[in-house]
Amino acid sequence: MVDVETQSILVVGGGMTGLTAAIEAAEAGREVYLVEKNPYLGGRVAQMHQYFPKLCPPYCGLEINFRRIKNSGRIHVFTMAQVEYVSGRKGAWDARIKIEPRYVNEKCTACGKCAEVCTSEIDNPFNYGMDKIKAAYLPHDMAFPLRYMLDPSLAKSAEGQTVKDACQYGAIELDMQPKTVELKVGAVVWATGWLPYNAKRLDTLGFGAYPNVITNVMMERLAAANGPTKGKILRPSDGKAPQTVAFVQCAGSRDENHLPFCSSVCCMASMKQATYVREQYPDARIYIFFIDIRAMDRLESFYADLKKDANVTFFKGKVAKIEQDAATENLVLRVEDTTAGSLNMINVDLAVLATGMQPNTSVYHQPTFAERDDYGFIAAQEVTPGFFAAGCCRTPNSVSESVQDGTAAALKAIQSVVRR
Repeated sequence: MVDVETQSILVVGGGMTGLTAAIEAAEAGREVYLVEKNPYLGGRVAQMHQYFPKLCPPYCGLEINFRRIKNSGRIHVFTMAQVEYVSGRKGAWDARIKIEPRYVNEKCTACGKCAEVCTSEIDNPFNYGMDKIKAAYLPHDMAFPLRYMLDPSLAKSAEGQTVKDACQYGAIELDMQPKTVELKVGAVVWATGWLPYNAKRLDTLGFGAYPNVITNVMMERLAAANGPTKGKILRPSDGKAPQTVAFVQCAGSRDENHLPFCSSVCCMASMKQATYVREQYPDARIYIFFIDIRAMDRLESFYADLKKDANVTFFKGKVAKIEQDAATENLVLRVEDTTAGSLNMINVDLAVLATGMQPNTSVYHQPTFAERDDYGFIAAQEVTPGFFAAGCCRTPNSVSESVQDGTAAALKAIQSVVRR
């Protein structure tokens, strides 16, 4: 008789890497526990407008994966959850999961009645705070699980009862408390992903001080149909269409004071976003300021095609400082042309900082026994027998590379529980 505990697999992280690992392991016959800190699965990919190599919207791939989860029956999903500790050995891992309250239980039908009566608003975390949403909300249109949640400020306020009374299904629990779950599993896949480097630390580039300086992840949300501007790329300061846009590469990356490494995907992300602007505004002027352009493998042709666009200027130079014209809220970029050795002052309507990928393992220190490299990435794919790191907590990856790494981790985890 098979021991379910020793044959089961814990997957930590519900982004593309973790989703892939969980689904592949479950479809191979393993019981899987999938833990995600957000209230939905899909990770950073869910927040994109398009992703390589096909430049399709993220829901193309995510919807298929969500259907596979529903059809599996072997994947047990914990959202708004984090692993407090994990210890043990191959075939016998113990983990404690802390689940934060969402104040909405499984009875929710996503009817939206709670949001209709709610008057309180919060910054929208899915759109990086660029707009407001009701404090009773669905995290995003295609959220999985498709269930509303309440911001803690609403649940603890007098209005919380009004919102609860509006739900005819008894789905709202204002007294919901954090809870812990103890798990025993045979193998662990650690796929906790990455976070955008904090651009406020780049004090010379104006993020946070000037509204028209945004980051690359924010630009993805501006271009998305379910974003803060319904897919229209507009200046945050005044809602006007930008006619000149600067993409500032290596914003904090390859810098010993910030992220000393190259995240490998930022060049292509900025070039992709340049096409977003060109599609919406055929007369717009684009500047891409770079140290080196890194377009790998088949994506070299994308770079070559974009260079042919007369409205796109690739400028080899480091942006030293961004200032704002107080009257127009336009931006003035001080840039050294490293080819000509000259200093340039370039005016633009909007600046997009290509911030790098910081591994979550550099700020969240579970598992304590996993060795990290100088940059905070987990140093090895097989941390110890039966425990595997995958995706962007191990090395910067594109979406397709993350899927491949998730598949590899699932295979290794399955082999480890079978070969005990």
